[in-house]
Amino acid sequence: MEKQDIGPGREPDMNDYYELRFVFEPSDPDAADYLAALLADIGFESFVQSETDPGKLMQAYVPAPLYSVEKVGDAVSALPFGVSVSFDVSFVPGQDWNSEWEKHYFKPIVIEGRVVVHSSFHTDVPEAEYDILIDPRMAFGTGHHPTTTLMLKSILDNDMTGKTVIDMGTGTAILAILAAMRGAAVVKGIEIDPAAADNAADNVALNLGESSVVEIMRGDASRLTELPEADMFLANINRNIITSDIVKYAAAMKSGAILTVSGFYVADRPVVELAAREAGLLSSGSDEMNDWSSMTFIKP
Repeated sequence: MEKQDIGPGREPDMNDYYELRFVFEPSDPDAADYLAALLADIGFESFVQSETDPGKLMQAYVPAPLYSVEKVGDAVSALPFGVSVSFDVSFVPGQDWNSEWEKHYFKPIVIEGRVVVHSSFHTDVPEAEYDILIDPRMAFGTGHHPTTTLMLKSILDNDMTGKTVIDMGTGTAILAILAAMRGAAVVKGIEIDPAAADNAADNVALNLGESSVVEIMRGDASRLTELPEADMFLANINRNIITSDIVKYAAAMKSGAILTVSGFYVADRPVVELAAREAGLLSSGSDEMNDWSSMTFIKP
């Protein structure tokens, strides 16, 4: 990615990013993972660790308007590890994120042998029961991150036929798309970032056509009051947002509805479970992948 200063006379927008390159001394993969979780809580969207030494170097990307050097410093200071962390910052101007993913990150992936996720630029794509096209730009959720994979598995494990589904923080809309492919009757995807919401709508049209059952809405949890009650509620965000908004999630669910959440570590389960219990939800199981967790709850 080309790095340059933002330039005079222009305000950054949500398609502009800052790239932060973190160096850990000594190398510590756990510290890198922990820092990624802390950064996700303050708006960072994408993380790339060194393939040869994942505990030594990590790149992290945040929409330019959300970047705060003070908050990043606080996150580094909060690391409970005996490591020294330094970082430098580069401005990454808005560009064709699809081509950047093609060149650097996004490769086809098969999940549970049933879902293949790929982009329009891929040519050698394996066959699967559900074929999902995702042009991710800089939005989160291509299936490569463990939390997205866990959420997709949850959709595969549940009967979607005729159901009303809410996908909170829809990102690329990959979860909403699979829910529709699995027979959901109504799917509402909510996304706070305007650029990501536009990307989500494009991905829905790419996979399901303009008249699909999926509707993408811009906003946050305050928009839940506008929607029909959900049979299944999905939220792949992060621990802090989930625990602060879970009461709103519960209020948007039918009796007997299922809530599946992810975006946090296995170690965070007690915090998430406590918030869910206080919202009147009952624990119904969990899953994990590479120390990341999903959890399922039922509204009695």
